Amino acid sequence: MVGGFPAGAQTAVNEGIEMQRAVPRAGAPESFADLTAQLQPAVVNISTRQRIEVSRGNSIADLFGLRRPGQGQNTPQTREAQSLGSGFIISADGFVVTNNHVVSPNGRGTVEEITVTMPDGKEYDAELVGADAASDLAVLKINRSEAFPFVKFGDSDQARVGDWVIAIGNPFGLGGTVTSGIVSAVSRNTGSGAYDRYIQTDASINRGNSGGPMFDMQGNVIGINNAIFSPSGGSVGIGFAIPAEVAKPIVAQLREGQDIERGFLGVSIQPVDEDLADSLGLEKNVGEFVQAVSPDAAADKAGIRAGDIVVEVNNKKVTSEQTLSFLVANIAPGTEIPIALYREGKRRTVTATIGKRPSEEEMRQQQMFADPEDEETVPDSADSGQLEETLGLQVVPLTPAINRQLGSPADTSGLAIARVDPNSDAARKGLRRRDVILSANYKSVDSIASLEAIVDEAKTANRDAVLLRVQRRGQPARYIAIRLR
Repeated sequence: MVGGFPAGAQTAVNEGIEMQRAVPRAGAPESFADLTAQLQPAVVNISTRQRIEVSRGNSIADLFGLRRPGQGQNTPQTREAQSLGSGFIISADGFVVTNNHVVSPNGRGTVEEITVTMPDGKEYDAELVGADAASDLAVLKINRSEAFPFVKFGDSDQARVGDWVIAIGNPFGLGGTVTSGIVSAVSRNTGSGAYDRYIQTDASINRGNSGGPMFDMQGNVIGINNAIFSPSGGSVGIGFAIPAEVAKPIVAQLREGQDIERGFLGVSIQPVDEDLADSLGLEKNVGEFVQAVSPDAAADKAGIRAGDIVVEVNNKKVTSEQTLSFLVANIAPGTEIPIALYREGKRRTVTATIGKRPSEEEMRQQQMFADPEDEETVPDSADSGQLEETLGLQVVPLTPAINRQLGSPADTSGLAIARVDPNSDAARKGLRRRDVILSANYKSVDSIASLEAIVDEAKTANRDAVLLRVQRRGQPARYIAIRLR
């Protein structure tokens, strides 16, 4: 037998299915021990220490109104938090690859210390060279006089469903742990973002494996273990790894200290599901439906409209495995490309000059105001914790994109209100989401820090309120005094 077929046979027929003879590939060895011994020295444990601010709300005094006048409410406390994960060394001089969420586990925290622990127990202080939240990748640097053991990236595009792989990492903080399995799927889309195209495996991956390598049988890194699907919180045989072909160019840029620039079209999209395909007479699982187009974005300038179905980007088909977001994100800003689409049942092609994707924070801030009726679009990461405590407001600085969504002039400067605490004086005075704060105590505010400074000045002067100048769409600006709490 060769590769499961009789020797010398070119094809075999089994119950009416013709099976073409495949090129033999390396199967599972009798033991993974030799391969593990070669690779494990380059796989490291990563731990971080960070400080985060938490509120002291919901005490008995708060709940029953027993707090004495002048006694602080919801006084922020600083607490220490830790995270554990995995990583691997990619060069003799000590560059380490891991997941961004391993070294930046809390958006409001400040990471004070990153420690890399080698398999022999030696510890090294690590410097964060670069991190990218969109792809969930980060690069660290450790130093010593002698060379570090390291591993190399392989070609994940050659990975096939059924290939054997091994994963090495630090599950639950237990230390170096090796698991094996097969590639369960490639180009797996889980709906989590622009770089959502994973290798799926049944090799056991658990909390703490994040950032660790997935190896092929030649000892090459073909994936970076990133996430699991699990109703229980533990491994149920569905793990995901970032493909090496996605990671390699991003890691190379991070290693050089470069910012990651991605393509951006400026559309709100949804997959073409079975019902939508039937209603339009289109092939299923091909294309994405354009729900909305951002003004002045690349799609708008190219003539793409809401209601179009984009089926090809730069001559590559848009499918559930190869999404519009993935294709565009991997095109350099400024590149001119053809985009094929259907409009009113007719296929046409437009030419778009790809724009630069805004940062994740800018994207979140823009989403805050995308729907004036949807209060739940406000993320938890808006960095205005002090103002939430003192004014009952969550705010973000105005940007041209937010100004467009609010209907404000492009040159408007100030802070957009993202959320109002319903129990605050600001709520009682009628402030609401999408209002714009232009000034405080007659001083202009163009950043969260500037408003915080004015509030601090008022407290120092023993004032109980600040005077805000507030703009609401379609109405003249007005002054409103908001009591501090």
